[in-house]
Amino acid sequence: MPFTLATWNINSVRLREPLVLRMLAEHGPDVLCLQECKSPVEKIPLEGFKAAGYTHMVARGQKGYNGVAILSKLPLQDVGDKDFAQLGHARHIAAQLENGTTIHNFYVPAGGDKPDRAINEKFGQKMDYLAEMRDWFHAEKPEKSILVGDLNIAPREDDVWDHKKLLKVVSHTPVEVEALGATQDAGRWVDITRQDIPEGKLYSWWSYRARDWDAADKGRRLDHIWATPDISNAAHSSHIGRAVRGWEQPSDHAPVFATFDL
Repeated sequence: MPFTLATWNINSVRLREPLVLRMLAEHGPDVLCLQECKSPVEKIPLEGFKAAGYTHMVARGQKGYNGVAILSKLPLQDVGDKDFAQLGHARHIAAQLENGTTIHNFYVPAGGDKPDRAINEKFGQKMDYLAEMRDWFHAEKPEKSILVGDLNIAPREDDVWDHKKLLKVVSHTPVEVEALGATQDAGRWVDITRQDIPEGKLYSWWSYRARDWDAADKGRRLDHIWATPDISNAAHSSHIGRAVRGWEQPSDHAPVFATFDL
């Protein structure tokens, strides 16, 4: 059962419902994982998504911030969530397709401005969150699973516009990159985007602060699609919908896509 999956930090699903509907119409993924929905589950505009063919949803929400949702044309079973680092935030949801594939949708904490937990509580929360993800994957040993989401870390030198300038900037610091690597290794996760696009600069996020984000192109690859080794070879056709970042009133993230022949 081939299916295309997309992940997108939407930065308010209610505010940007028209953009979600446009993306679904133009790109047509079978499954769309959203982060930073900023909405209680009951207020997610599901009717419009159902009308577009996305009749299944698994979600966790909060008023005004965080929130994750999986919209799907394919039947989904809710298989739970985890409150990593005990933050009380809606940052993880898992669902299973009828073919037995489990999809984990994550929104890892951004971590604030200073990469020092002694002076920045948010950075400590981010590091604790990653450590608990790592430990969970060590214990659970996931199989036939896909992990997607805004992981808020750009791990490789070519995942950022300037490696040296961003070494002390939260999202690309060595301690974060090491923590993400340990989390990835714990589940033996394969970075599908880089499996398909192994070389070159690649970004999924561009700051709102840039006057002309496209021309400046000071991006970071914060959004990821991973898979366990038993299904990683079934993945192909990865790409980032960069043009979506240029739509009217956009999220600062672009959607990331991959197709799986499972």
